Amino acid sequence: VTASFAALFWSMVLLSAVMLVAALFLCQVLQTSLLDPTVDGATKEWVYRYYGTPSRSLWSVFELTFSGGWPNYARPLVEEVNAGYAAFFAVYIAGVTFAMFRIITALFLKDTLTVASADMEEMIHEKMRDKAAFAQKLLDFFMAADISGDGYLTVEEFDAILQDERVKAYLSILELDTFQTRQLFEMLDDGDQKVSMEEFVKGALRLKGQARSRDVVAMMHDFNKLSKKIDAMHTELQPALTQFSI
Repeated sequence: VTASFAALFWSMVLLSAVMLVAALFLCQVLQTSLLDPTVDGATKEWVYRYYGTPSRSLWSVFELTFSGGWPNYARPLVEEVNAGYAAFFAVYIAGVTFAMFRIITALFLKDTLTVASADMEEMIHEKMRDKAAFAQKLLDFFMAADISGDGYLTVEEFDAILQDERVKAYLSILELDTFQTRQLFEMLDDGDQKVSMEEFVKGALRLKGQARSRDVVAMMHDFNKLSKKIDAMHTELQPALTQFSI
């Protein structure tokens, strides 16, 4: 946000400088028209009202730049004073009201999108750091729970460490529900009645979060177990099916 406002600030500074130069130019060159006897009094009064002093001229240029009613400030000069002012207003309107405004808008959007992209990258890195820190905490828990030191957790080891209320509180902080130990172990297990370090970390990362995520993981786990049973049955029945087909 700060970078966006900085870009907007410097854009407005540039635009203000352009308007000031245009205002001083009109104020200076129109002084001769105020002294010109060929210009009627009503026109001179109008010129002085809008461009007679630097402050009046600056306010008029501000209005014709932002109000969209620039012909009201240009036509009297072109028709009553000098047609050459048409060239000045054509360049000013084309260069400032159309071109410069669009360039400023593009630069403002570019800086805003750049900052937003940087913020997104920072969020991604932060998420990755959080995930790495979470995985490290899971590894610490696994090493503490692996009493046998064989690199695997059995349901007995898993149940034993979860008897400690402090461990339950620790896992709750990690957003892992330990209300049903057996169900949690089965979600982490791939069917061999023991959980490796890799299975534990990957499974816990999937289980982290709301109950809805745990339900999905439970369904995936049941599906994987059913798929393995079907494959085993197919392997056992394959010889009989082959013999029957013969």
